[in-house]
Amino acid sequence: MDEINEKGWKFTQCFGDKAEIDEVTEEFNQTGEYLATGDKGGRVVLFERNEDKQGCEYNFFTEFQSHEPEFDYLKSLEIEEKINKIKWLPQNNNSLFMLTSNDKTIKLWKVCEKSLKVVTENNLLDGHRPPPLSISQLRFPQLTLRENIIAAIPRKVYANAHSYHINSISVNSDNETYLSADDLRVNLWNLGINNQCFNIVDIKPANMEDLTEVITSAEFHSYSCNTFMYSSSKGTIKLCDMRDSSLCDNYSKIFEEPEDPSTKNFFSEIISSVSDVKFSSDGRYILSRDYLTIRLWDINMESHPVSTINVHDYLRSKLCDLYENDCIFDKFECNLSGDGKSAMTGSYNNYFSIYNLDDVSNEVMLQADKSAFKPMKVQSTDGSKSKVGVPKDGKNGIRKEDVNPDNLDYNRKILHSSWHPKEDTIAVAATNNLFIFTN
Repeated sequence: MDEINEKGWKFTQCFGDKAEIDEVTEEFNQTGEYLATGDKGGRVVLFERNEDKQGCEYNFFTEFQSHEPEFDYLKSLEIEEKINKIKWLPQNNNSLFMLTSNDKTIKLWKVCEKSLKVVTENNLLDGHRPPPLSISQLRFPQLTLRENIIAAIPRKVYANAHSYHINSISVNSDNETYLSADDLRVNLWNLGINNQCFNIVDIKPANMEDLTEVITSAEFHSYSCNTFMYSSSKGTIKLCDMRDSSLCDNYSKIFEEPEDPSTKNFFSEIISSVSDVKFSSDGRYILSRDYLTIRLWDINMESHPVSTINVHDYLRSKLCDLYENDCIFDKFECNLSGDGKSAMTGSYNNYFSIYNLDDVSNEVMLQADKSAFKPMKVQSTDGSKSKVGVPKDGKNGIRKEDVNPDNLDYNRKILHSSWHPKEDTIAVAATNNLFIFTN
């Protein structure tokens, strides 16, 4: 991405502080005018684009409590209120619609402006006039507009359809249906019907001891409403056509990287598990992420990926330690730019990388950390001190060859991110903060 090197990505905004509830997920809407975030406390916060600013700036719009903690009495399990997924629906007039999900329940929300009116005149005795003695003295109550408020209204609750934790929701291009996926099943919902759904993928074996893989992610095609894909812990991506069968046990295509027997080891199956998949906006390509790499697939070529990008090559020597502290099971997401020419994904130490898919060697590595962008005092040769606002290497980025895996903070990681649909602006969730970068 030549523009990245010429202009440079820069940090523009940060929301949240140490007092905020951590673990944020975020999503731009279809126009990029709004940005939604969900946190561990079940709260959804919306930001609105500030059109008065020349650059990219978002202001607080509204917030609401989407999910509450629940308890499954049949399984004696607590269900956290944490928001795992947010998906926008197309804007309808002046109202915003979105799906929010925790581990078990999906909700459809309508966010709109409402007029708050108060009664300014009625027939009650208020000390200034006597009560009416006849019908002719009765007055109609008078309502006066006090202010407009932003209200979040729950329209539908889609519950009791998943035995395992929901890992994906994806809205269909027909804007009437969406899918939700857990470890063993993918369900198809109609947005207007919340008391039933259709099971379109079921990989649960008759005997759970025979279970060899789980579903890790699922997504509808960008414009073909009958096509969707799902990925598995075995490193495969299966493309399915709902026109073939009501239960998509058989896939139309399978995308799988052949394993090299010479490099196979104890960790091979774990690190090959696909944690996220995304269709490009034109529907031609699939971007997938596993623990060490991201891969770009051509939907017309199943034999091998168009390109493979090593994201975590420097972690190969640390796989044993990462297995011991469970980091090897972290599920990193990936994202494509609106034009499909660039990709991004996260890493540890709040690092994330942006790649030009035409030249995968052209990588920009940044850190979502306010301290990385604070002015640093530098002493010049004459002894005076001056402030410079450049991060790390002075080139608005971090060199991957300088990354030492022994010095990384593995508790700080970029799992979620969202790319603006129409411009080079990205939202990155880092622990208890939401960062916005623009190019």
